[in-house]
Amino acid sequence: MRSEPLVLGFDTSAAHCAAALVRGDAVLATRVEDMAKGQAERLMPLLEELLAEAGLGWKDLDALGVGTGPGNFTGVRISVAAARGLALGLQIPAIGVSIFEALAHDTPRPVAVALDARRDEAYAQLFTATGAAAPSLTPAAALAETLAGVPVIGLALPRSAPLSPRHPLAEAVALVAATKLGTDQPRPAPLYLRGADAAPPSDPPPVILD
Repeated sequence: MRSEPLVLGFDTSAAHCAAALVRGDAVLATRVEDMAKGQAERLMPLLEELLAEAGLGWKDLDALGVGTGPGNFTGVRISVAAARGLALGLQIPAIGVSIFEALAHDTPRPVAVALDARRDEAYAQLFTATGAAAPSLTPAAALAETLAGVPVIGLALPRSAPLSPRHPLAEAVALVAATKLGTDQPRPAPLYLRGADAAPPSDPPPVILD
């Protein structure tokens, strides 16, 4: 009888490089490295180290799970691009998992996830017993009213302490991806709830000569 699928999950949506290897509900290996930059150079070596730590290789994987944000614009793109490339090379599925889904995993419903989006705003999503509302970018001052009476993971609201997620982020990404195996899934894509902060270059574009 075939064993549970082996799933490698990873995330670079914030100031970290995080990965976890799971088989079923069992976490075989996990690694989190705090870093404000350098995720693009560090991600692949970290994944290889994680596999080696578990005595496994790329060919042993059944699927990939990747954090799709919201979060750092460049960081999300790094992970998503890596997942797409690995999936193509290994001929295995890559499954995108939002940070909301990951943090809410295994938590009783209803529950909301609220994350600091800066500029006095928050990213938020509500999960109920029957599904999930669309994720949104919400004024921070309106969160307490919007999520009144609902336990919240992430931000502390007035008269309400935040819940802790049941799993570290990379582990949750892998676990959620495992639950989606066998169903039609789109290619991983960044979840952007706000446009990029980068301004267009002020220099004129180069002239292309015939």
